[in-house]
Amino acid sequence: MEGLNQPDAHRHPWRLASRIIVVVLIDALALLLLEAVLPGFDMHGRGAALPTALGVGLVNALIWPVLSRFTLKLSVLTLGLWGLFLNALLVGLALMAMPWVQIDGIGEGIVISLCMAILTSLISSLFAIDEDSTWYYNVVRAQLKRRGQVIQTDEPGILFLEIDGLAHDVLRRAMTNGNAPAMASWVREGSHKLESWETDWSSQTGACQAGILHGNNHDMPAFRWWEKDTSRALVTNHPKDAAEMEARQSDGNGLLSEDGASRANILSGDAPHSMLTMSTVMKPRGQLGKDYAAYFARPYGVVKTAIHTVAEIVRERRDNMRQERTGIEPKIERSRVYAVMRAWATVIQLDLQIAAVVGDILSGRPAIYTTFLAYDEVAHHSGIERPESLYTLTKVDREIDRIRRVVAESPRPYHLVVLSDHGQSQGATFLQRYGVTLEQVVEQATGAEAIGTGEEGEQNPRAYITASAEEASHEEGPVGTAAKAVVKRDSKRDDIGLDGGQAQIEKPAEDGDEIPALSVMASGCLGLITFPREPGRLTRERIDDLYPSLLDTLRQHPGVGFVMVDSENGGVVLGADGLCWIETGEVEGEDPLAPFGPNAAAHVLRTHRFSNCPDIMVNSTWWRDMDEVAAFEELVGSHGGMGGTQSHPFVLHPVDLPWPDHPVIGAEEVHRILKSWLPPADAKASLPA
Repeated sequence: MEGLNQPDAHRHPWRLASRIIVVVLIDALALLLLEAVLPGFDMHGRGAALPTALGVGLVNALIWPVLSRFTLKLSVLTLGLWGLFLNALLVGLALMAMPWVQIDGIGEGIVISLCMAILTSLISSLFAIDEDSTWYYNVVRAQLKRRGQVIQTDEPGILFLEIDGLAHDVLRRAMTNGNAPAMASWVREGSHKLESWETDWSSQTGACQAGILHGNNHDMPAFRWWEKDTSRALVTNHPKDAAEMEARQSDGNGLLSEDGASRANILSGDAPHSMLTMSTVMKPRGQLGKDYAAYFARPYGVVKTAIHTVAEIVRERRDNMRQERTGIEPKIERSRVYAVMRAWATVIQLDLQIAAVVGDILSGRPAIYTTFLAYDEVAHHSGIERPESLYTLTKVDREIDRIRRVVAESPRPYHLVVLSDHGQSQGATFLQRYGVTLEQVVEQATGAEAIGTGEEGEQNPRAYITASAEEASHEEGPVGTAAKAVVKRDSKRDDIGLDGGQAQIEKPAEDGDEIPALSVMASGCLGLITFPREPGRLTRERIDDLYPSLLDTLRQHPGVGFVMVDSENGGVVLGADGLCWIETGEVEGEDPLAPFGPNAAAHVLRTHRFSNCPDIMVNSTWWRDMDEVAAFEELVGSHGGMGGTQSHPFVLHPVDLPWPDHPVIGAEEVHRILKSWLPPADAKASLPA
C-alpha cells in the first residue's frame, strides 16, 4: 500500500556492512590517536589498529547486548554513566586479552575505553555517520520480549510525528529549498500528500493538542488565563494545570487510548504509556526505566548526547553573534541561559524522545504520538525561517527519516503521519514597536496594578526539564531523591512559571490571600484581560462605567487589531473604525475581523461562548504586507491568536488514508479524521501479546 512502511521494507545488507566497515575504521583511527598520546598503550604497529578495532566491535556487538539487559536499571538511575563505565570495563578487559596489545593495567584499559568512546562519538558526529545499527535494535527488542511487550501483527499501526509550531507554507518552502529533504521525497514519490488546516482562535499547543488528541478543546481560550471560578491562573505547561485540563477535556477515549504511547506532549490522548508528557508527569507509574530503555541500551549514547549538547550551545552563541553583527530585524536578546535551553530542546529531549519512540515501534504499539519541540523553540527566538530555524527543521526531518528506517525492524507495518498543531507568525514585539507592554497600556488606562506574564514561549524547554524531574521523582533510589529536591526547589520559584521568563503569575488564592484587581496575560499576539474581583464576565457597559477610557484606548491603539467583549446586546468585536456584532453578523463601519479571513467571526464567536472567556480579549494587528504580528510576549516568532501563518498548520499523510475534500477547520475536526485512520478497537484487542 502507498504510504505504508512494511516490516521487510528497506532492509539492505550492504548498508549494514558498509556501516560496520566505517565504524571499524573510525575505531581504528581513535585507537591510533590514543596510542600516540598515552605512553602506557601500545598496539605494536599501525597495522594492529584494524584487528584491535574489530575485536572491540565484536565485544560491543555480541557480549554487551547480553550484559546490558541485566544492568539497565542501574544505567537509568545513573543517567547512563554506569552503562558507560561497565562498557569501558568490558572493552578494557577485551583489549588486555589481545596478545598484540600492551596496556599497563585495567585502569589504563578503562581510561582508553572511555577516551575511545568519546573520540568515536566525536568523529562519527563530525562525519555524520548513520548511527542506526541492527545490534542496537536487537538489544531493545530482546528487552521488550523479555517483558512480554512485543505485539506481532500485520495490522498497520500509526506513527503521529508532530513538529511543534511549523506552518504549512513554511514546510512547503522548506521542502522545495532542501531543508526538509526526507519529507519532500515522500511527496515527490507519491506516497504522501501535504494538506493544510486552520486552527481555532487559540493557535497554541494546549488547545490544539486537546482538540487533536482528545477531540475537545472547549473552554480553552489561550495558553494561560485567569479563571474566576477558581480564583487562579491556569498555565498549560504547568504539570498540575495540564493534568486538570486533560481531566476536563478527556472522555477516556482519546486518540491513544487503545494501548497507545504519548512521548513529549502537553496532553496524553489517554495513552496508557507516556513519558515527558506534561499532563501525566505527576502520576507515579513505576516504569521510567522501561520508557528510557531504548536510550540507555546504547553504551555511547550519553557521550554522543553530551558532545552534541556542547556543540549546540556553541552554535547558538555563534548564531546570536551573527544576528547582532548583521543587524537582522526583528530580533530579541538571547541569553547564555537560553543557549542551554535550546540545547535541551534540540539535543537532549530529542535524543530521549526518539529513543522512546524506537522502543514503541519495536514493541509494535498500535498508535504513537510525539511532539518535536526543537523547531518551535528556535523559531520563537530567531524567526520562523532564519538559518538556525531551518537548520533545526532539517535536523528534525533527519530524525523523522531515521524513524522511518526503524519501522523496517518493527513487528508490524506502520503508517507515518507528520503534522503540526499550529504555525508561527513573525514580527517585532508590541514592546519593541511601541515602548510599552500591553500590561502597561491597560494599567495606564485603568489606574490598577496588574498581575501578568512576561513569559517566553509556550513549550519552553525549562518546562520539560522540570517535568522530567517531576517524572523521575516518583522513582525509588538516589535519582528519585535528587529529582524530588529539584521539584521542591522549582515549586518555590514563583517567578519561573515553567516558561523561562520573568512571570508574575500568582498562586491560587487561599484563605487570607487578596484576589488581584487586574490580570493581563499573553499568549503570543493574543491578550487576555480579566478583572478577578468582579463577579461573572463583565459587559462593555460595565467596563465603560468602571474604566471609561480602557476600551477606546485598546481599540484605537495601532498595535491592536481588534478587541472582543460581551455587552448587553451580545458579543461585540471592536476595531479602530468599526465594530461587528458576532452573534448576528451585523457590522457598523469597517469590519475589524475582515483582515483575518472568512472564518474569523466563527472563531471569535466560539470563544465568546466559553464559560471562562476573559472579560476582554485582544488580538494584535496583522500587517498583511509583511505578514507580521506584534506579540505581547518577547518573541520573534509567536502564536496564540489570529493573523498570518500561525493559524495554518499541516498534515502530511499517506495518500491511502482519506482526507476531506472540504477545508478542515479546528483541531477537533482533525481529531475525527485521525481517529478514523486508527485500526478498529476489536482488531487491536485481538493482537497477540
